[in-house]
Amino acid sequence: MNRKTWLKHAAAATLLACTAGMINTAAAQSKELRVGLIPSEDAQAMIRASQQVMDQLAAKTGMKVRPFVANDYNGVIEALRSNKIDIAYLGPFSYVLASQIANAEAFAVAVTKKTGKSAYHSVVISRKGSGIDSVAKLKGHSFAFVDPTSASGHLFPKSGLMGEGFDADKGFSRVIFSGSHDASIMAVANNKVDAASVADRILESAIAKGLVKADDFSIVWRSQPIPESPMVWRKNLDADTKQKVAAALADVKDLPWGDQGVLNGFAPTNDAAYDVVRQTAKVLKLDLGSMK
Repeated sequence: MNRKTWLKHAAAATLLACTAGMINTAAAQSKELRVGLIPSEDAQAMIRASQQVMDQLAAKTGMKVRPFVANDYNGVIEALRSNKIDIAYLGPFSYVLASQIANAEAFAVAVTKKTGKSAYHSVVISRKGSGIDSVAKLKGHSFAFVDPTSASGHLFPKSGLMGEGFDADKGFSRVIFSGSHDASIMAVANNKVDAASVADRILESAIAKGLVKADDFSIVWRSQPIPESPMVWRKNLDADTKQKVAAALADVKDLPWGDQGVLNGFAPTNDAAYDVVRQTAKVLKLDLGSMK
């Protein structure tokens, strides 16, 4: 073998080794599933509340599962957009936003044993005895929404209040965004604000945990059913991982899932299920493009 031929074979061998290395690296990377969670509670509480589901997801898929909780809803959306996470648990409105700007697609929704349904409600709460027992009596009082992209903590209650003739932009003396449903509940309980909008199931969870008492609050307003928060994935996630994740979640039963209680599996869903959320955004004249 002359020198030219030897160099040619050596170069080919090097290229083959590099290619194999790249394939092995890609395979190693695909063994980790990065899961984003919206901050309905503080980060550590969210991770603890979802740990058993994460463990079963890891066991069923054979992948290492790494949970991630951002400081706010937009943090999870941005992580999806930048490919830093693979799947995420999003609120209905944060999903609608993510579907537009982060290449996200809803594929599953939790079904709980308690309700057997994949929907929930937004409620506006006030302190019992405050005299705030109707939408009209909210006028001139302080109020807490959860997050600008929260369906039950902002979008649906704001639309609902406006539908009853209340000016949610000018009618309150002060408005804050608390960052989480638990924070809004405690803000009302501790006299930080006079009223707040939260998810009914998260209020029920806070009561069950003994953080607050049911008798501490009055329900001022309740929404129509809201489609449950979806599990979503990046559209560009590989098909094999999508199949594994969907199958694994469908098989998750008798495990707690955050504030939703004990699961009876994840049912398939799709993007069209959230058109009601898009329609509500239109009523509020929200420009999703401006919320990037």
